[in-house]
Amino acid sequence: MNQDLYLKIKHINKMGLIKEVIKEIGNKSREFYEFVLPPIDMHLTDESLKIIIDIPGFSKKDIELSLCGDILSIKAKKIIDDEDLKTLISNQRPNIINKKIRLPIEVKEGEEKIETAKYENGVLVLIIPVTKKSKNISIE
Repeated sequence: MNQDLYLKIKHINKMGLIKEVIKEIGNKSREFYEFVLPPIDMHLTDESLKIIIDIPGFSKKDIELSLCGDILSIKAKKIIDDEDLKTLISNQRPNIINKKIRLPIEVKEGEEKIETAKYENGVLVLIIPVTKKSKNISIE
């Protein structure tokens, strides 16, 4: 066998192995992201709870939100085109998000309310009104 041809075949096999390793690392990274994340910030004031959720790469129609008592559910799923799958080497961004978050406020079942939900540039911002649990007492 020609030495140059042997080196080319060896190089092609090595590149194929490298591509497979990169693809597997990307898959594990994506799986980790889907399990642990998305990152969430919460800001509590007397009037509302503001929740900021980073979920880039999804469109509005891919995202489903539900509030049941004090549990916020975030579901998102995107479909990857078959043509894109054929050329995919690394896929680290999540394809699915299924996250449940216990809110730091008391929300009675049946009285759930989200004031606003806006999704822009990969960031979802929710505003949930806070109902006062206490009653002011006037002193005579």
